[in-house]
Order: sequence, then structure tokens, then C-alpha cells
Amino acid sequence: MNKPILTLTVNPALDRIVSVDRLVFEDRGYIESTTEAAGGRGINAARVLTSLGAQVVAITTAGREIGRRFEEQLQHDTFDKEIVKIRSEIRTNLTISDRQGLSIKLNERGPSLSAIEQRRIIEATEKWLPGSSWLMLCGSLPPGMDIHFYTKLLKLANKHKVETLLDTDGDPLLHGLEGHPTIVKPNQSEAERLLNTALITRSQLIDAVRRIKALGPKSVVLSLGARGCIAATASEGILEVLPPPIDAVCPIGAGDAMAAAIVWSLARGDAFSEALRWGVAAGTASAKLPGITLANLEQTKEFYPQTQTTRVAV
Repeated sequence: MNKPILTLTVNPALDRIVSVDRLVFEDRGYIESTTEAAGGRGINAARVLTSLGAQVVAITTAGREIGRRFEEQLQHDTFDKEIVKIRSEIRTNLTISDRQGLSIKLNERGPSLSAIEQRRIIEATEKWLPGSSWLMLCGSLPPGMDIHFYTKLLKLANKHKVETLLDTDGDPLLHGLEGHPTIVKPNQSEAERLLNTALITRSQLIDAVRRIKALGPKSVVLSLGARGCIAATASEGILEVLPPPIDAVCPIGAGDAMAAAIVWSLARGDAFSEALRWGVAAGTASAKLPGITLANLEQTKEFYPQTQTTRVAV
């Protein structure tokens, strides 16, 4: 796998991770540790891809003082980076997790980006597209941004015959589907917002992946946390992959690990069903780790044989 995988994080964050003994309403918990890390869905995905052995270029933005601290933290990572400078502060996100696996995630919305800055992000991405295998479009867009921003990038990637994964929410997800991504990977909440309906039963979840696939992507992976995933695939029908039962420590970032492992597996030529198993294994391994620690290849390999695949429908 010599072609790099690109990840794009338009709205990165300096993640502040606070670990506490317990999270309870109307009573105190005690802080055990506080750490800072460069965060964002695409940054998380780049870390997992690198640990799996892929060549990665992480494209992201940074601005002002928080951006400087974000870039400092990013120096700990070995993957290649393309940083587009912006005028505004990037955001700070706060995650509070306890020993029981409960988490609260409080995210700032992010800076507003000028039309020129948006154009520079597209140009930075397009520069890397020739010769790349995949483009992963990860996370939210800052407020006021062109809601067709991801759609434009998906069309550019298609033009360069680069496979794409879209992992976002709200209007960017809805309009991104018009760009026909190779894979779209909503979690349950994102899928419910997209379809404007509650998804409670297994049959509703299966119906949901069919409905989302009809909106334009080649394949849909509906990420269900501790329940694995249900996918409507272009090649193997509708599949369900179940993880082994675990005691989750911190599930935050597990979805990013899943997306990264799916792309890594497909980029090396695996079947879609196999890629889903790697994805669920990476997500499960990450959920077992404290803070926003993401699974490496060894930890993912441990869970891969314990995943179960069922073909739900053709």
C-alpha cells in the first residue's frame, strides 16, 4: 500500500481530556488527570492509520494561540501534515470521562472561515489527490461555512479516481451524499438526524442503511458503538458485524478508529466484510482504552477474530 491516505479535518480542536473518579448528577467527582492533545476526527483517524502501517497525510487548519498549541501537540505524531493557516482561533473541546466509562463531551462550534480560507483548504487537498488512494472527510464544518464544501471535495476526488469516506453530520452530511462518496459512516444519532426519525429496533436500523444508500453513497456503514455496525455495501449486500462484549472505558474516538481501520483494510484490497470486521475490532479496542487513546495494530488484531459477521440481506 504505497499510495497515501488523506484525512481532512476542517474544524480541528485542542482537546482537553479530564479523567475523574466518577460522573454523577448533583454530587462531586474528583479530577485524577488532565491532558491536552491535538484533536479532530481526521487527526484521530490519521493516528490509527499510522499505527496500522498506512502512509498518511493529515490536512487541517490552525490559527492563533490555540492553533499554536495544537501544532505543538501535533508534532508528537509521525504522519505527514499539511496545515492551512487561518486568522481565527481554532476551537477547544472538553471531554470528561470517569472510571465507569461515562463520558461528557463539550465541543465549541469553531471559527468562521473566510471564502479565501475555504478555497485554500480545497487547494491544499487537491494538491495531494493525484497519487493518493483515499480521502477521508472527517468531522463538522465550522459555522457559516459553505454546506456544499464536502460535496465539492468529493467531486474533485471522484475526478482524480480517489476513493472517499465521509464522516460528518447535519447539512454537510445531507449535501455530501450528492457527491457520491465511496462510504458514508454515520453513527446512530447522525443517522437519526439525517432521516429525521428515531432508530430503535434492528429492523429500523436495517431500513435506515437502505434509505441512506438510496441518497447517493456507494456503501453505508452505520456505526452502533457497543453493538458494532450495520452496513449496506455495494458488493456484499447488507451486513451486520457484532463485537465481543467488553467493559468500555472511554468510547470517545472509537468511531474514528473504526473509520480508519475500514479504509486501511479496503486500501490493501480486503473484501468489504473483512474491512468491517477490522473496523469493529479497532473501535472495540479503542473503547477499552482510557482517555482518547486509540487502538494500535496489536490491540486491533486481538479483537478481530472475536467479531461476528452476519449477512442480513442481499
